[in-house]
Amino acid sequence: MPIITLARLSDLHASDWDALLPGPQPFLRHAFLSTLEDSGCVGGRSGWQPAHRLFRDEAGRLLAALPAYVKTHSYGEYVFDWAWADACQRAGIRYYPKLLCAVPFTPVGGARLLGETQAAGMLLDVLSGELQEQGLSGLHVNFTDPAADALLAGREGWLWRLGCQFHWFNRDYRDFQDFLDALASRKRKQLRKEREQVAGQGIAFDWREGHQLDEAEWDFVHACYANTYQVRGQAPYLTRRFFSLLAERMPEAIRVVLARRGGRPVAMAFSLIDGDSLYGRYWGCLAEFDRLHFETCFYQGIEYALAQGLGRFDAGAQGEHKLIRGFEPVITRSWHYLLHPGLRQAVADFLRQEEAGVLAYADEARGQLPFRQG
Repeated sequence: MPIITLARLSDLHASDWDALLPGPQPFLRHAFLSTLEDSGCVGGRSGWQPAHRLFRDEAGRLLAALPAYVKTHSYGEYVFDWAWADACQRAGIRYYPKLLCAVPFTPVGGARLLGETQAAGMLLDVLSGELQEQGLSGLHVNFTDPAADALLAGREGWLWRLGCQFHWFNRDYRDFQDFLDALASRKRKQLRKEREQVAGQGIAFDWREGHQLDEAEWDFVHACYANTYQVRGQAPYLTRRFFSLLAERMPEAIRVVLARRGGRPVAMAFSLIDGDSLYGRYWGCLAEFDRLHFETCFYQGIEYALAQGLGRFDAGAQGEHKLIRGFEPVITRSWHYLLHPGLRQAVADFLRQEEAGVLAYADEARGQLPFRQG
């Protein structure tokens, strides 16, 4: 089988890669993934070594592909397997490096096995069979779509893991007030009060597309993004160059909302958009204002989605504070093929227990949604 490993996605023509995508989701596009590489966010000493897999037929036609990375740690994945790695270390089993099929730093569900279904399945089988000779402990596929779930469910040795996120759905609301009217009275008053508090501090909002920001504004966007990590003593995943390169390569998919006070920007939220969804990815502020996070990250996105007729707003991985703002629990899935039989069995036992807890948590969360009964 002619399988090729690509250390640089830019070595493949963008149209060849993008032809394999099943829909418009921006994170899987050649432009997004190659920007991560070309801006230094992955590769080098990042612990994310690009190792994309391509499957071509005998005539050289590209049939399937996987966005894949050799990982030497578990940062930036949002499917947390640190406990598995720690258990391996205690048992004298090597956990790193591992092979991960995912979009770096992006807990957004979507296609992972690109191209023809049969070819993608064959590619998976070859990769799982080559782990030992390549010195890899396992193959992991994060935040899959239903097509990948169906393909992986029928393969021996694969373990699935559930997670829970919170997404906002447009239930045919006419505008933000119509959405508020769907909430219970107490919750509706809380949201309205939060928005009034932000407006009362003299803060206004300005939405931009990717081509509408200049380099000084991109400096501000990156400074805000980096600050969210630096205040926790962490290094940001994305470089300053990432934002400028992405704005060059796919400006039509970028949406940035700038929060201004007295005409001066004080906060921002960075999102990407596809045909029906808004994806809130990064946020940051350089000055503290009461309730500004909720307005910038949630209410502005909901209002924008309504104005554009979008059906869904995915505001990121973190959780429960979204519930009272109308974000509903959504089950996510990841898949794991672990080479060591003892580790595989231990993880399988853990995942069975964890799954019951995740499903119970999602059910409980649905009971806390702020919508009016009936």
